[in-house]
Amino acid sequence: MITSSFEYHKPESVDGVISLLTEWGEEARVIAGGHSLIPIMKQRMTDISHLIDLGAIESLKGISIDGGTITIGAMTTQHELISDEALAKAVPLIREASLQIADPQVRYLGTIGGNVANGDPANDMPGLMQTLDATYYLTGADGNRTVQAREFYEAAYFTAREDDEILTAISFDAPSGGYAYEKQKRKIGDYATAAAGVLISVKAGKCSAASVALTNLSDTPVYCEDAVDALVGSTLDDSAIKAAVKAAVDASDPVADTRGPVEFKKHVAGIIVKKAINSAIARA
Repeated sequence: MITSSFEYHKPESVDGVISLLTEWGEEARVIAGGHSLIPIMKQRMTDISHLIDLGAIESLKGISIDGGTITIGAMTTQHELISDEALAKAVPLIREASLQIADPQVRYLGTIGGNVANGDPANDMPGLMQTLDATYYLTGADGNRTVQAREFYEAAYFTAREDDEILTAISFDAPSGGYAYEKQKRKIGDYATAAAGVLISVKAGKCSAASVALTNLSDTPVYCEDAVDALVGSTLDDSAIKAAVKAAVDASDPVADTRGPVEFKKHVAGIIVKKAINSAIARA
């Protein structure tokens, strides 16, 4: 299908983007890689009169590692996340997850900012950013502000980002210990039936810190506090892992669709979470 007519803008600064968003309001949308926006434009599911391309804004690109703090520009592609050796050394979880997103063609254009900002519960990066306890940097007409990834998602396609704001960067502390991102999908390139990101640190034979988040098992990513509580302080024995898996499955709220009924998705969630926890323990 062909999109309805629109005016194309390609500003070279964030200020230029905000100016256009302020001027055109609900008639304008920003575009990064376009994998989510272009299909709904072709299906005439949204009426956009002004399309604002972020591709020329250099300040939105790049990966910075300053001590233990990682900062990633919103227009950094998934391919760049995979190919950056310094990032892979500091946070191997990012490469592990990025390699499971869609296919190489998508990853060459798809950006981390687009993946986290549009609120699609099937996207991989929102749950991963909750696992990493990331901070999102937003800029709008009223200035700059930050929102934690664990507080950003409100419902499917609804986030804390205002219409006149754009996501500019993401930052988080480099994690220590073991890590894993496990994903079950029907075929290469598909969204997850269920996915889980896990971080685990061990000290003196006990779990000293943990993080567990789920993808595509609710209308938002799910950070599983009860699963974390079941792991931290334990020796990571079978009973602790079983309790954590149960807590994560209980926290999920999937809906039936072409990937399966609710019961099947919860079953898969349990398998994926257990696999991710065991993989993270083996790397801790």
